Amino acid sequence: MKKRIITYHSKIDALVSVAKRLSLYENQYHLSSEDFFNKYQKGQMDDSIDFVEWANDYQAYMSFRADLEESLSHVA
Repeated sequence: MKKRIITYHSKIDALVSVAKRLSLYENQYHLSSEDFFNKYQKGQMDDSIDFVEWANDYQAYMSFRADLEESLSHVA
């Protein structure tokens, strides 16, 4: 698998981009990302390329979201 590097211009751009990819997986597999990730962590999903990338995207989404929430909490 070739590693790809994606550069975002803002935290919001990163969050939106990853959310779009998650939506594609959710529609394809008829499963929410949260439910998928819980099953994946428990070993109930295989290690296909789609699932590995979906898990990575979900982790990135959660990280971007936490960073953005943290940034916004300092604004108010």
